[in-house]
Amino acid sequence: MEAHLFRLLVLNLVLQLFDGVATYQGLRVGFKEANPLLLAAFHAIGVGPALLLFKLKACGLLVLLHRATPARMSVALLRILAAVYCALSLAPWLGKFLALAVTLA
Repeated sequence: MEAHLFRLLVLNLVLQLFDGVATYQGLRVGFKEANPLLLAAFHAIGVGPALLLFKLKACGLLVLLHRATPARMSVALLRILAAVYCALSLAPWLGKFLALAVTLA
């Protein structure tokens, strides 16, 4: 159970890393950020620092969730969070980047 829980934590951390890098690269090529809180932070402190702070916070909360909740609950929550990030970050960013690659080819 513990090894599975650790793999789910790592998966979620990697999804956070992907989201941060994809957002940064997407903004560089002209895509727009939809999150109003993140947009406000971009204007206040800049894109790089804002993304770094938001992603560090998210990763810290994932580690806290992993350590502070019972294993069965952590597994369920980390599975749900991974699914949400796959649906709301990984799939949309991959779609955008693939569409861009097709238009550039």
